[in-house]
Amino acid sequence: QVRLVQSGGGLVQAGGSLRLSCAASGRTFSSYAMGWFRQAPGKEREFVARITWGSGTTSYADSVKGRFTISGDNAKNTMYLQMNTLKPEDTAVYYCAAATSLRAVLGLFREPSAYDYWGQGTQVTVSS
Repeated sequence: QVRLVQSGGGLVQAGGSLRLSCAASGRTFSSYAMGWFRQAPGKEREFVARITWGSGTTSYADSVKGRFTISGDNAKNTMYLQMNTLKPEDTAVYYCAAATSLRAVLGLFREPSAYDYWGQGTQVTVSS
């Protein structure tokens, strides 16, 4: 069992920055990868970014590449998402997730079904 607790989020103007945190507890050693997803009202959950614990490989959705940075701190069992140059279209509920299989390390990392544990979600609102 892995428990994920998120913090951060809020309301910012376009062009601003926010940093999201996701603290993991429980059987954290069983996680092969962690990722961030977001879901806007009326939309499906969308892949944002992923990091693997073995190699530290990072991947990003095209819509956030160059603006968002995913990172992890093994000592703190915490994952972060640094969001810069925020746009109104970034407005969504953001979720962190942990995967206990290799599917999220390989080609299925963009799919929510590849992840087994989810944080509670945090609202990010970007005003124009």
